[in-house]
Amino acid sequence: MIIDIFLPLSLVFIMFTLGLGLTIADFTNIFREPKAFTVGILNQMIILPVVAFLIVNFLGLTEEMAVGMMILACCPGGVTSNMITKLARGDTALSISYTAVMSIATVITLPLITGFSTAHFMGADAPPMNILSLGITMCLITALPVGLGLLLNTKYKRFSDSFEPKASKISTVLFMVIVAGALASEWDAFIANVGTLGPSIIILILTMLFIGYNSAQWFKMNSKRAVTIAIESGIQNATIGITVGNIIMNQDVGLSPLSLPSGVYGILMYLVCLPFVFWFIRKNR
Repeated sequence: MIIDIFLPLSLVFIMFTLGLGLTIADFTNIFREPKAFTVGILNQMIILPVVAFLIVNFLGLTEEMAVGMMILACCPGGVTSNMITKLARGDTALSISYTAVMSIATVITLPLITGFSTAHFMGADAPPMNILSLGITMCLITALPVGLGLLLNTKYKRFSDSFEPKASKISTVLFMVIVAGALASEWDAFIANVGTLGPSIIILILTMLFIGYNSAQWFKMNSKRAVTIAIESGIQNATIGITVGNIIMNQDVGLSPLSLPSGVYGILMYLVCLPFVFWFIRKNR
């Protein structure tokens, strides 16, 4: 019961904090930067799920781990990708615009791809899932809190400016607690699958960083936009993946095995992505 309440409420607060850092201009940037925005969105919405699907089939993950990987591949970037983009000296405004739009778009894309994935990988063992209900739930725990944060930042800028740094620190702590909980509650499953789950996640991140960076260069974008698109293509919001996995399985105790890939990802993404960031910084000195 504590997990059932704590997880969604934590995600609501994290997404609300994301909204506090957004402005209306973050959404209108898509019209000022149509090429960069289109390439990044196509990478996230189409190429990323396809790459994840190929990886889980090739490496032979268990049914639940395969579905968990597909859920992860549907998640938007979130605050983490924005922070890493800033660290890498990328185009932070563009990164925030991706996050803003994808946080809304996944209300539709995540339930659809997750529904396909559970049916494909789990077959008769798939848990009952109402795609419309999952879409409404996604709206309530992601899009609505983002919208409320954006509204507060627009109408009460002074308050949001003072509260947002504190909220970001709280969100970071909540994220760490969620990831630790995912690993602790499913430790046996993690140990049993780490041989294939770890490499699958690392390959997914590296592949999408490569595709993201080179796709931007193919369209002759500058290096700042290239690294931004790479990070947005390769970094997902693990908290959403953990929460959605738990909602689908509707467990009474602990976290769902569907959440485990996102939990492991929440740690590995830093270990894999930071060397890329340092390489980019050194390359562009």
